[in-house]
Amino acid sequence: MQRRTFIKSIVASSAAMATPGVARSARNQPSMRYLRPPGAWAEEEFLSRCIRCGQCGEICPNRCISYFGLENGLASIDTPYIIPRDKGCILCMKCGDVCPTGAIPPIERTAEAIIGGVKMGKARVDERLCLSFQGKTCGVCYRACPLQDVAIYVGLLEQPHVTDKCVGCGLCERSCIQMPQAIRIIPDHG
Repeated sequence: MQRRTFIKSIVASSAAMATPGVARSARNQPSMRYLRPPGAWAEEEFLSRCIRCGQCGEICPNRCISYFGLENGLASIDTPYIIPRDKGCILCMKCGDVCPTGAIPPIERTAEAIIGGVKMGKARVDERLCLSFQGKTCGVCYRACPLQDVAIYVGLLEQPHVTDKCVGCGLCERSCIQMPQAIRIIPDHG
């Protein structure tokens, strides 16, 4: 176990014993909307496989992968996550290539393999906030998508329509110029 993880575990254990209700609450209700790296297993399996080595974040050319401290409960300490509004995943698939335990399995960098193997979440458009649905053409989310016309397509006035092929990379959410953003990734931690 890495020293950083060991120290955090001791601090977290002490805090949990002092305030068991707070620790239980953090574990049962994550404090933020986050994504796991592309291709990561469902949450329980991912947590059992991840050894918190940090290699996925080190290899990430977009530097979108961060690591949990205590804010998401004890089970998540030092595990990788992505906040799409801060920085989306560019689907380079390098994180799976370096993961030593298969918590993030390797996935070939082809559209077919990514669509079949990556389930980070799915984009949802809030038509009440989206400029294109308000009569002003935008299309920024569409142009940010690495799977244009597959995961997202545009209609009249560049109104975005998300398909079931969306993998939830977060690039659309990151690029949305509306505040609050009109398109958000709903995580799939299944």
